[in-house]
Amino acid sequence: MSNIPDNLRYRESHEWIDPMQNPSPVGITDHAQAELTDVVFVDPPKVGAQVSAGQQVCVIESVKAASDIYAPVSGEIVEVNETLSNDPGLLNRDPYLGGWIFKIKASNPAEADALMNSEAYRKHIS
Repeated sequence: MSNIPDNLRYRESHEWIDPMQNPSPVGITDHAQAELTDVVFVDPPKVGAQVSAGQQVCVIESVKAASDIYAPVSGEIVEVNETLSNDPGLLNRDPYLGGWIFKIKASNPAEADALMNSEAYRKHIS
């Protein structure tokens, strides 16, 4: 069974966000990284970009496939995880702490309430 932290919110497309932090880190779930297998490249979003919830914002490439990553909430991309450019496998090893992809300053923090909690996400992937 995948590691699914209770403090995060989840999209059906397997992104997570920590809405308790501002700006909020965003990444892919343990389930997603396991499905992708070895991540070899992360094309991060541009800092300063204004995005809408559900908008495709970046791409992750693995040995199996390329996957679009979607913004869980609307807002401004304020930081990207520079470590991933030299060590994309960090997404596989530590998807929730060291492997966050970008941080977003939510323009409407209540949008996170519409995302799945950990229990709903567990049901979604089972």
